[in-house]
Amino acid sequence: MDERLVSSEAESEESYLEQSLRPQTLKQYIGQDKVKENLEVFIEAAKMRSETLDHVLLYGPPGLGKTTLATIIANEMGVNIRTTAGPAIERPGDLAAILTALEPGDVLFIDEIHRLHRSIEEVLYPAMEDFCLDIVIGKGSTARSVRLDLPPFTLVGATTRVGLLTAPLRDRFGVLSRLEYYTEIQLADIVERTAEILEIGIDPEGALEIARRSRGTPRIANRLLRRVRDFAQVQGRQAITNELAVEALERLQVDRLGLDHIDHKLLLGIIEKFRGGPVGVDTISATIGEESHTIEDVYEPYLLQIGFLQRTPRGRIVTDLVYKHFQMEIPHDD
Repeated sequence: MDERLVSSEAESEESYLEQSLRPQTLKQYIGQDKVKENLEVFIEAAKMRSETLDHVLLYGPPGLGKTTLATIIANEMGVNIRTTAGPAIERPGDLAAILTALEPGDVLFIDEIHRLHRSIEEVLYPAMEDFCLDIVIGKGSTARSVRLDLPPFTLVGATTRVGLLTAPLRDRFGVLSRLEYYTEIQLADIVERTAEILEIGIDPEGALEIARRSRGTPRIANRLLRRVRDFAQVQGRQAITNELAVEALERLQVDRLGLDHIDHKLLLGIIEKFRGGPVGVDTISATIGEESHTIEDVYEPYLLQIGFLQRTPRGRIVTDLVYKHFQMEIPHDD
């Protein structure tokens, strides 16, 4: 799969930089107003009762701030955070080692929690409900179960695919929060805040132009800002203007809706080779040279969200919006 500036997945070299850009409190956090307002109430109530916060499940598309919110929850509660990911926990003993190392009130953040193995989930259930671990010692007829008490803690789980969570695990979360895509105004505020941290000037129109092409995702907005900053610095500009943002993003092949060269190849391929569809995903895969699961999981969601693509029983169809976007004549049925 080609590298994409508009991918909402984090790149390996971005993790350190993202940490420096992340807000540390709910007041600094931009967007997700409903989620933020509810968390403020739950956190304040837990602090008033001197209790740990209920377990929290954050779900939604990648790049919207789930990891950031987990860190903020720990900061607001005044406790430490321990971070891991579902695929990294391979055996029940791995989870037991993490849980027994927690201090009272700590936050345990598990990213991609839907990828936990079922045997790991079985260990997690009593830990979440009763703050205890049931460990089997020995084998065969000499095996016996030992219960270990755990300090009270808050589990914050994050997932992009909440439908893959088992019902028993999902039901053990007291707070379920869905993160939504950001508006252009919210993203422009994030871009201006990031520009200030990166010490690069930016006009409101320039920030809005970057926001407009960021597919509703802060991670993409920050990535595009860093690339536009490169153009500004090489050209000796003191600030990013709308004109510069447009020029840089066009050179980076990110159009006014945030579509890149791969989106163009997919959409134009359906139009030019299959008269706009319907066409099966396997045929599209062979035409553009990408795996079918990559098309379904990576490329299609945004195109479906903005109404450029439709999934039908007969295959994929491009909508009239695509023809208008590419300034092409809309075909009419004979």
